[in-house]
Amino acid sequence: MTLTRRHALALAAAAAVLPTAAGAAPKSRLIDDRWTRFGNAGDPDHGGWAAILSRHLSSGHADGVARFDYAAADRGAIGAYIDQLAGVTATDLSREAAYAYWVNMYNAVTVWIVLEEYPIDSIREVRGGLFNTGPWGEKLVTVEGQSLSLDDIEHGILRPVWRDPRIHYAVNCASIGCPNLAPAPYTAAALETMLEEGARAYVNHPRGAAVEGGRLLVSSIYEWFKEDFGDTDAGVIAHLKQYATGAHRDALAQASRLADDRYDWSLNDTARVSG
Repeated sequence: MTLTRRHALALAAAAAVLPTAAGAAPKSRLIDDRWTRFGNAGDPDHGGWAAILSRHLSSGHADGVARFDYAAADRGAIGAYIDQLAGVTATDLSREAAYAYWVNMYNAVTVWIVLEEYPIDSIREVRGGLFNTGPWGEKLVTVEGQSLSLDDIEHGILRPVWRDPRIHYAVNCASIGCPNLAPAPYTAAALETMLEEGARAYVNHPRGAAVEGGRLLVSSIYEWFKEDFGDTDAGVIAHLKQYATGAHRDALAQASRLADDRYDWSLNDTARVSG
């Protein structure tokens, strides 16, 4: 089985350990030069993930947050899809197909680890081993002989290789405060459109950015990963203005600094809403 999972020791389970993203966010740092190599191959088969999303992801909720039906999801089917991806020679993929591949891998593994301990109220309840800070640092999947964690995929491959702030709108941490899980797999052909749509949707939603009483309140994503958004308040605001529309863009025009940040770690579970 490609996927592995170490149950937390009693000491780790009792400790109040927060995920890395909730504290000092990891820096973007390439873990292996191999992941900078690309071939000409197109997308591997993402049909399994497409079927899972079609069955279990819902949008149209009053709060604008896409929800996943964890209670009804088949963890075995998700594991099979992850195993299929792990068998792909990722360095044979084109640059666009590889970007999509790693995003889909990250999102599928995130759902898979939530399901291991479901029902839970937050992904922060999923613990790793004694020396881990949560599920993000745990080695969960092996690709081309290298054992990888969610942190490895996001901060050791996606961010340093593509240097694209829109990565933060694509990878999903199973939380209300996160950008919505995309309703379809990322693919090479749809990559640019999906990244742009994800950025626009989040920036224009209150959990992404809101001006309240003349103060600019933003998602903690923009603080944790400020280096990806120009590394200054001005850089973040310029990024927000790029995607803001209508009255929201007009309100941002008056902002000169980030007043505060916030994030909701509640699980993006359909069981938590009635409509």
